Amino acid sequence: MTIDKATVQRIAMLARIDVSEADQDAMAKELSGIMNWIEQLKEVNTDAVAPMTGGTDMKLAWRADAVADGAQPDKVLANAPDRHEAFFAVPKVVE
Repeated sequence: MTIDKATVQRIAMLARIDVSEADQDAMAKELSGIMNWIEQLKEVNTDAVAPMTGGTDMKLAWRADAVADGAQPDKVLANAPDRHEAFFAVPKVVE
């Protein structure tokens, strides 16, 4: 597939980037090379290849979904600008 200067201008406009007139020929050549490479990839038979979600076949480690308060209220509230007992104190915003 060959990309021309008009296509480069349209892509630049859609991407909201400024491609100078001098750089449009080089950009068209680069984009044409990328599109040719994609056409080559389309020719590869991948019927026997299973889809992958990543580079390796890994399983994620599961942990128990348990609710906890962190058991560190003093550390949590250490930087609070204002506190009331074991809670953050905030100004009233609704009358």
